[in-house]
Amino acid sequence: MGVRAGWWRAPGVPGTLAALALVSGSLLDVFGPEPYVGLPLLAAAPLVASATLSFRTSVVFAVLAAAASIGLDFDQDRAWLSSLVDLAVVGVVGVLALVVNVLMGRQVSDLARATAVAEAAQRAVLPQPPARAGPLAVASTYTAAQAEARIGGDLFAVQDTPFGVRMMIGDVRGKGMQAVGAVSVAIGAFRQEAEHAPDLPDLARRMDEALARNAARESFNHPTEEFTTALLAEVTPDGRTLSVVNRGHPPPYLVSDGSFEPLLPAAPAFPLGMGLSPVSDDGTAHPADSWPLPPGGTVLFVTDGVTEARNRKGVFYDPCRSALVGHHFDEPRDLVDALTEDVDRWTGHTRQDDMAVLAVTRVAETPSRS
Repeated sequence: MGVRAGWWRAPGVPGTLAALALVSGSLLDVFGPEPYVGLPLLAAAPLVASATLSFRTSVVFAVLAAAASIGLDFDQDRAWLSSLVDLAVVGVVGVLALVVNVLMGRQVSDLARATAVAEAAQRAVLPQPPARAGPLAVASTYTAAQAEARIGGDLFAVQDTPFGVRMMIGDVRGKGMQAVGAVSVAIGAFRQEAEHAPDLPDLARRMDEALARNAARESFNHPTEEFTTALLAEVTPDGRTLSVVNRGHPPPYLVSDGSFEPLLPAAPAFPLGMGLSPVSDDGTAHPADSWPLPPGGTVLFVTDGVTEARNRKGVFYDPCRSALVGHHFDEPRDLVDALTEDVDRWTGHTRQDDMAVLAVTRVAETPSRS
């Protein structure tokens, strides 16, 4: 798709096509049979130029087309009325081409401003995680399904807290700007509560309550079912243990020695924002699932934009069976970039959903806090 869509805007192509229309129209006028058959191509020259070239260049082609029409009619000794009609046709099309050029320029400018506003909103709502947090190196990327909006419903955050490095990745129901409010609430709740919740289950409970309150407020104006699938994770200060609470989200992967191991939850749980935090028979919250994190091991967090990406045959992308298996990634950035490129190849470079990827690598032994 990129090649087919991009050839038209390649440097020099529009100007070449406009010049070709101008020359072809002139040649047809001289050597073609009567009645005159080159006029449409002469008129097309400024129209082609106006589609992508500057206003000044479009004016040049409009003037050249009008001059060519006058010169060719004079050379062919056509009647003055016929020449006047030819000039009127070329002139009207040239003026229309310039109007189109101005309108398209305004549209491009408006789109650029809207994109800049969307990018600023994304940076404010979804700031880039730090490159290093405690014993972890961190990398992330975000691709919105609505390319023009540059923002969607996926979210992630990394925060170094007194309890260890805490992370979140999630997917708010919906896409585009309609999901920004819920993303803001989820990120804000995580930032606030991650510093105070004694463990991940309690952090999940607090976030669930915050998102449920927000959904209840929003439902008065826009009755919808709001929820957020999320993974809440924590790596201990010494970097040796990973704990995860999975609230209806695709599982993370432990990437080590070229293998991808999905870290599946012991029990399923509802997404956040539904007010349905899981509890055991004795009324206590379900404990977090825990795994050892080896030195150099990487935890890969993704949203369903990765796991539900499909190829032309409708087959879902699976990191455990991807071309990445068997490769070693020294830095989390290398893994994030390789995964993004592999998903793009799998889908034929078509965006099917918002896609967020977060990877953290245990980079060194860190003494435990006493």
